[in-house]
Amino acid sequence: MKNYILFVLLTVIPFTAIFAQDEEEPVKDRPVRAPFASGYLIDNQTTMIPIEGTLEFAIQHKFGTIENGMSDFFGIYAPAANIRLALNYVPFKNFQTGIGLSKERMYTDLNAKWTILEQTRENTIPVAVALYGVVAVDGRNESAFGTGKVWHSGEGPAEFDIAFADRLSYFSQLIIGRKFNYWLSLQTGVSFTHYNLVERNFDHDKIGVHFNGRVNFSPQSSFIFNYDAPLNIQQISEQLQVPAHHQPNVSFGIEIATSTHAFQIYMGNAKGIIPQDIMMWNSNKFNLDNLAFGFTITRIWNF
Repeated sequence: MKNYILFVLLTVIPFTAIFAQDEEEPVKDRPVRAPFASGYLIDNQTTMIPIEGTLEFAIQHKFGTIENGMSDFFGIYAPAANIRLALNYVPFKNFQTGIGLSKERMYTDLNAKWTILEQTRENTIPVAVALYGVVAVDGRNESAFGTGKVWHSGEGPAEFDIAFADRLSYFSQLIIGRKFNYWLSLQTGVSFTHYNLVERNFDHDKIGVHFNGRVNFSPQSSFIFNYDAPLNIQQISEQLQVPAHHQPNVSFGIEIATSTHAFQIYMGNAKGIIPQDIMMWNSNKFNLDNLAFGFTITRIWNF
């Protein structure tokens, strides 16, 4: 009897193993987990988009520069603060759209982000690739543009009245990012900025390069930084000499994140918040007097 049972076991077990192997599904190469804690990284967007059905509320705030020291508590109580309130929604996987309102120039911006490729754990896809675009409307009163007349860049003293199209500006960006390990994620990108209306000694178009990232030093905390550099390209300039007004935006800070919140506090030299404003109008050189504190808070809900 014992020999009969042993014979049955030796006969059945190999076939069971064979069928089990046949039924086993191949392991899928999944996207890397949490390359960034948020879709925001100081003044930049990351390639990360929350899951489908996510609503995100963001508060971005920049104080005045620290040059006056204790007289305005290092810019925290300075009148030259800027703030942006925004709502973003993910209608389907890897696509996000949003709207925001900024104090600076009373911009109302509509934006969209699409993560074309996600980096995978087995490096089948070694990087994440995203497209980001913003169209903004300058909502200031017409008197803010001058006495109803302005000069069109590249057209000398030609004057015309303000139209709605003159209030529009655009920003588009290609972002490439990679999570190298559990503590280091980096991004680079190239952007194109266009303003329909600029001062006569400015160009309408500006090409820029971007570099940013985060370095984790605890499960919830990271060092973050960004560098945004407008390029002086004579071939696309409308001036005899490329304007020297544009300064790189350099920012660095700390991020503390949970599954639903991200809080970033940082210092940087750009007053603007929406990307085209930073690329076109930042004239603050990176030095101690031009640095200002800022913070970004995001909160997400899943529906």
